[in-house]
Amino acid sequence: MDARLSNHFWRPQEALILASGSAARAQMLTSAGIPIDIDRPDVDERAIEAALSAAGAGGATVAAALASAKVLQVSARHPGRFVLGGDQTLEVGDDLLSKPEGRSGAADHFRLLSGRSHQLHSAAVLALDGDVLLEVSDSATLIMRALSEAFIEAYLDAAGEAILGSVGAYQIEGLGIHLFERVEGQHATIMGLPLHSLIAGLRGLSLLRE
Repeated sequence: MDARLSNHFWRPQEALILASGSAARAQMLTSAGIPIDIDRPDVDERAIEAALSAAGAGGATVAAALASAKVLQVSARHPGRFVLGGDQTLEVGDDLLSKPEGRSGAADHFRLLSGRSHQLHSAAVLALDGDVLLEVSDSATLIMRALSEAFIEAYLDAAGEAILGSVGAYQIEGLGIHLFERVEGQHATIMGLPLHSLIAGLRGLSLLRE
């Protein structure tokens, strides 16, 4: 990306560190003119989810907790740097879905979501030297059309390994658009980052130019 674009809005001299391996989050930030370095966290997401779910926490709370765990772990490795963590959960009824394990897991996801609405909860947490400076979140509702077994198999064939890269086993910016009747919410939130709230929060901290 053009360095002049990166530095036009982002005020700190050093790039924002993104504590996430998500290509979508990285693309959204760079497209918004925010330069990033990436340092992927290594937290036990399933253990955090299990503990919070057992305590009755909803999807939005779990997403925020995961984002916080990631950013604090990475922040400890980068003194003096601003670090952003992000996460997303999918909630359908009383179920909280994780990324599917293999093709059969993705097929089970689609059978569960077929003909129903579900919520995507996206959270982002900003930290500096282990202190949380900003927490933002947003949710979107997606209504999936009723899917036949034949369509599910055809979709899995067409999407390939991409089905393993998201909690819903779909990428709505690509083939996933064929799955839905209606979508309610911000596109960035669906992609995994509450970008509008995040930009406002960064500006409020004087990290972005007015």
